[in-house]
Amino acid sequence: MRAATRSAEYTTHSTAPALYLAFELGVEEWKLGFTAGVPTKIRVRVIPARDVKRLAEEIATAKRRFTLADNTLVRSCYEAGPEGFWLHRHLETVGIDNRVVDSSSIEVKRRRRRAKSDGLDVRSLLGMLMRYHAGEAKVWSVVKVPTVEEEDRRQLHRELRTLKQERTRVMNRIRGLLATQGLRLPQRRDLSAVLDTMQLWDGSPLPARLRARLQREWEHAKFLHTKILELQRQRYAAIKHERSEVMDKVRALLHLRGIGENSAWVYVHEFFGWREFDNRKQVGAAAGLAPTPYQSGNDSREQGISKAGSRHIRAVAIETAWCWLRYQPKSQLSRWFDARFGHGGPRARKIGIVALARKLLIEVWRFLKNGTVPEGALLKG
Repeated sequence: MRAATRSAEYTTHSTAPALYLAFELGVEEWKLGFTAGVPTKIRVRVIPARDVKRLAEEIATAKRRFTLADNTLVRSCYEAGPEGFWLHRHLETVGIDNRVVDSSSIEVKRRRRRAKSDGLDVRSLLGMLMRYHAGEAKVWSVVKVPTVEEEDRRQLHRELRTLKQERTRVMNRIRGLLATQGLRLPQRRDLSAVLDTMQLWDGSPLPARLRARLQREWEHAKFLHTKILELQRQRYAAIKHERSEVMDKVRALLHLRGIGENSAWVYVHEFFGWREFDNRKQVGAAAGLAPTPYQSGNDSREQGISKAGSRHIRAVAIETAWCWLRYQPKSQLSRWFDARFGHGGPRARKIGIVALARKLLIEVWRFLKNGTVPEGALLKG
């Protein structure tokens, strides 16, 4: 009975002929791999990158070479990467059944050294593509492609995060330049107003070129700060006035103490606003907060979290976990953390906060889905 079930799992879904196409996407050129099935030889072609007209010609030529009808179904795949999802949308528009594959889920041989070339990648992708359509769904992880609108909603908080990181780099650079001269950045004062009065260790003024560079860096920092405030005002206005299902979820999260505008916005726009999860395991895996155990014979150990999910949501989840401990000390999650990791050292608390981030992310999913408030958590007044 068990063997019959296993064989049925890999039964071919359809006996109709199909053309299989795998992409190896490069900056200057694309490598295409074609096949009509297992017995046929793989046809590999190279075309200029993003040349969709040439792509259509190669698909038509491959159908003639494999003696397939012009209306034969084309099934394709490519690895998620810098090209994003525009190619997927184009392929779906012209009637091609495409899959965007998570690169980290592609299987490799467990050998110390493995040959690596574009040709081998195309052939490997073609093999897994045929296995996937034959019923072996777990051969890889397929990326859920957002709509154009859903993808566009991500721009505000991602730009805001980039600007904050750039501002931090500029301010650190200013502090470093001053430190080389034995000086410190004045607190809560405009640097440009005190540059002319700053003196070196011997009482002499700052060198002219250094002073000019510090002035330019400070102006850049002020420019970044202005842009950050502008984006934060746009976000606040959207939360206050926009009426949509996505914004309703953001406002719902803001009722939980310990979750602010940034966390609520990123949680919804990166995760819960456009994805559907069936269970808590899917939530943890999509965020890259899933364990990776290693078991071989008598050897058993934990290798840490997978980090194969969204790095944006993972970073915010860990930040929110620290806030949760501060603003929700009587909640069940905080009491669990204190009982298990509260008496440990810095390393234990660092490990524990990742576990708490995963648990909290699951509780947020339940709160948005069913309205279930985390046990012991307080709502804002």
